[in-house]
Amino acid sequence: MEDKKEEAPKPWRVEGLSAGDGRKIASGSAGTSGGRPWWQVLLVMMAVWGAFFALFSIQDISTQPVSLSYTDFKEQVENSNVAEVYSRGDSIEGKLKEPVAHPDNSKVKFQSFTTERPTFADDDLLAELESSGADVRATPLVQQRGFLGNFLLAFGPLIIFMLFWWWMSRRALKNAGGMGMFGAGKKKFAAAEPTRVTFDDVAGIDEVENEVAEVVDFLKNPDKYAKLGAKPPRGVLLTGEPGTGKTLLARATAGEAEVPFFSASASEFIEMVVGVGAQRVRQLFEEARKVAPSIIFIDEIDTIGRARGGANSIGGHDEREQTLNQILTEMDGFDGSEGVVVMAATNRADVLDPALTRPGRFDRTIQVHAPDADGREQILKVHVRNVPLADDVDLHAVAAVTPGMTGAALANLVNEAAIGAAKREADAVSQRDLMEALEKVQMGPARDVLIDPDELRKTAYHEAGHALLGMLREGADPVRKISIIPRGRALGVTVSTPEKDRYGFDEHYLRGRIIGALGGWAAEKTVYGVTTSGVDNDLEQVTKIARTMVGRWGMSEKVGAMSVLQQDVDPRQLGISEQTLKDVDDEARRIIAECQAEALQTLEDNRDKLDAIVDALMEHETLDEAQAYAAAGLPAPSAKAASVQG
Repeated sequence: MEDKKEEAPKPWRVEGLSAGDGRKIASGSAGTSGGRPWWQVLLVMMAVWGAFFALFSIQDISTQPVSLSYTDFKEQVENSNVAEVYSRGDSIEGKLKEPVAHPDNSKVKFQSFTTERPTFADDDLLAELESSGADVRATPLVQQRGFLGNFLLAFGPLIIFMLFWWWMSRRALKNAGGMGMFGAGKKKFAAAEPTRVTFDDVAGIDEVENEVAEVVDFLKNPDKYAKLGAKPPRGVLLTGEPGTGKTLLARATAGEAEVPFFSASASEFIEMVVGVGAQRVRQLFEEARKVAPSIIFIDEIDTIGRARGGANSIGGHDEREQTLNQILTEMDGFDGSEGVVVMAATNRADVLDPALTRPGRFDRTIQVHAPDADGREQILKVHVRNVPLADDVDLHAVAAVTPGMTGAALANLVNEAAIGAAKREADAVSQRDLMEALEKVQMGPARDVLIDPDELRKTAYHEAGHALLGMLREGADPVRKISIIPRGRALGVTVSTPEKDRYGFDEHYLRGRIIGALGGWAAEKTVYGVTTSGVDNDLEQVTKIARTMVGRWGMSEKVGAMSVLQQDVDPRQLGISEQTLKDVDDEARRIIAECQAEALQTLEDNRDKLDAIVDALMEHETLDEAQAYAAAGLPAPSAKAASVQG
């Protein structure tokens, strides 16, 4: 069988490659790409260097002459056993004609020797040596190492180091791994997944599916568009909040079109060594073109696609800029016939470079929103496919009380419910498990804390104030649950959610939100005459809503219909005057003061209802929607709303 050289792992994952493509998706780590890890090579280099050292050390020992006393040396001269000598000062090196026994070990014989002539010696050593036939030389008898030995000793380590560096450089260029020792680190590479995701696995974002369905149709039927001169979109940018399903949608697009799917996070292209990111981009696009039609997906593209020329850039040599430039160049190289579509995802589309989002690069920008109630129900049905459900489970009711939750949050909700059911050793997940999981996700796990009865009653009044103002305010969100069980950092919580998703807010509704948020503060003031630190988070919400109403939404006659407060921008940089900012603060303060007065007056007029809710809370600790409205002596908003928690 013919051996096939396995490709080194790349910083991207691939789905949908068939065996006929002749590619193996590597798994492992970049620390071992292309051969042995660098530290093993370093150990080998040190071992070779040690071998050189040992070799020369053995050579030095084997050629080192034996040290003789001057008396023994004279004895050998008298015996005419000295073949040749060399003298430097009083130091004498020589070689004997016949080996003699070592003075310290009679079993060892030697011929080369060295000795020292005493300064007080007055013998005629030269005459004696000549008479004994010894050869007196002017050059050393034992020559130093030859040219090759000296060269290897001096330059051998340097040569080894240079060869090691060359090998590392070649590996970095071949695998785009980033110079092993410098920042590449260990990375895991996922193998190709045999199970493809399709639109059946994506729910709750039908309008987005319709947008990308055109991409699927092009990849499946390119001739239909080519004969009319239509060109496919080069790039599709998916934007939206985290967890809305952007990555899942991109995978489903490739799965539905049945084409290879190359996915990578933008951060995986960046290394310390400049040029590595651009090399990886070239390789990625080259691989995608080989198996076209295909889809390239780059997640969190804002990591490398931020607007150039910012404070974090370093001229044209910045690694991020070079990587971005390479992406732009590769996308410009498409002529519409390659069958490669680039998809990218970000939740910060506002910071992307204009060159990246212009027509001809990312032609389409698709906003992926959080799902509505029907979408949430569909998403829940997808995530409970492999979860056994009890007969009392009502996914429609769960979807109704989870406004704003994304697909990822709903998946987590189902998982938490399954974990809770497993803990109590149930055979199926019940409605109770789902609602308890929702409380845990939204409010944090319950804390087993012993609270003083007086402190617990203060907490009950605080939460009852929130709930009662929400019940009495026309158009306010219905109260779903009141609890004085400590969860997370809160000693109690009141949950209010709308009967249907809201996409716009008028001034009346926002004032109701402020009044409801001031319920805890107003209840403490009404009952105890003072407030506690428990109003901290409430006041933050109140201040944010009031300032946004005045500074962004034009809900103040004094400030007018102008945008003063913009996200992530100091208004002074936009030329907003200090007087205008003062007017915003004054108007926000006025709105809050009016809402405070209304909240206090409402609770004073309905003190009996407030006390009744507190008594019910002290008895049951937690009240669902029906119990809360019954305790206050008020009708539930509707039969549908009353059945949500039932």
